[in-house]
Amino acid sequence: MPRSHPVSSLVGPLIASLWLACAAAVAHAEPSANVMADIHALAQKEQQPLLDTLRDLVSIESGSKDIDGLNQIAERVAGQLKQLGGTVEILQPTEIYRLDDTPEKIGPAVHAVFKGTGSKKIMLIAHMDTVYLKGMLKDQPFRIDGDKAYGLGIADDKQGVALILHTVALLQKLNFKDFGTLTVLTNGDEEISSPGWRSTITRFAADQDVVFSFEGGGADGTLRLATSGIGAAYLTVQGKSLHAGARPEGGVNALYELSHQVLQMKDLSKPEQGLKLNWTVSKSGTNRNVIPAEATAQADARALKVADFDELEKALQDRIRNRLLPDSKIDLKFEVRRPPLEANDASRRVAAHGKAIYQELGMSLKVDETAIGGGTDAAFAALKTNGAVVEGMGLSGFGAHSNDAEYVQLNSIVPRLYLATRMIMDLSTGKLK
Repeated sequence: MPRSHPVSSLVGPLIASLWLACAAAVAHAEPSANVMADIHALAQKEQQPLLDTLRDLVSIESGSKDIDGLNQIAERVAGQLKQLGGTVEILQPTEIYRLDDTPEKIGPAVHAVFKGTGSKKIMLIAHMDTVYLKGMLKDQPFRIDGDKAYGLGIADDKQGVALILHTVALLQKLNFKDFGTLTVLTNGDEEISSPGWRSTITRFAADQDVVFSFEGGGADGTLRLATSGIGAAYLTVQGKSLHAGARPEGGVNALYELSHQVLQMKDLSKPEQGLKLNWTVSKSGTNRNVIPAEATAQADARALKVADFDELEKALQDRIRNRLLPDSKIDLKFEVRRPPLEANDASRRVAAHGKAIYQELGMSLKVDETAIGGGTDAAFAALKTNGAVVEGMGLSGFGAHSNDAEYVQLNSIVPRLYLATRMIMDLSTGKLK
């Protein structure tokens, strides 16, 4: 459990400009160290309720293809949002972007809107699904061990859902309503590239002033302003099978053509600009003595800019026109599984304000606008908005997607609750522009 900070440790350079609602009776009081201390004290009191919620969420298995589990966790999240006073609905997908591995059924999303008295539009997003298969909970139940809480999907991303719920609860306890709208969206398909909810995330985020995404902040709690885009290329070659010994010249060897295509595409990566294409999976043939009639390959693609994927797809389509075997038939499909999130000035300003808020707690906050690793739903939120999109608002933790070692750090709960609450309040009252 984090230690309480004395009032003096909360006095920072922003105190002179701090204005927020702490309770109805002091809704427009002058800023003071006491007000900031009150917010911090409430965040401390909210830690145990958050852990109780996190325990409940972890106890519901909700793999991306487990529709029953996803419906159950959606009901749990929706119920808590309704108790907090939001206008809440559980949505079913109607616009599905079919990817190569998209299941027949997609899980629901929970959408909640809290209306305030101000003008700013703020959106909080997280995902309810996990990578785990049903039945694995018994090997990784919720437990607290020292300064860590462990559990199935706890870091990715049930902590994010819990943190959103209790940030809203904290704002309610502060009687703070100076935002225009506070929108919450939690979806059930992030781990399979959000085929059912990507368009909804983009549409809801389009007119927001800020979108905060509550994926975990990693071991050191870093805020991220950029993430890699993820793409996939699928190459299929159709040839003609014949006896490999008696009359191979009458066949069309799909393996030869596939090899030619893959080799002539090996130079499409541009590491200096973060564009990568790597062929990783291939398959051909059925028998040693039969000329293969079909061959397939898959490639993983990464990019830092949306336009780079467009250029890469065009280059791939251009290359397949050059064939080794004129009688072969070639099909190439390119998927943007997740666009990149690109840093902008708005997100930089918001993140810089977050660093100042952490300094009030005597802590430092890292901000990274260099994209590394995988992508997140924050990129879908950023596609059509001019506002800020900040990723990594969740708890510090480690071990996502592991079978027995996924955890969050307890000492990150109070600082993250304080950060999210203050960010929303300062944006709503014009102190974060």
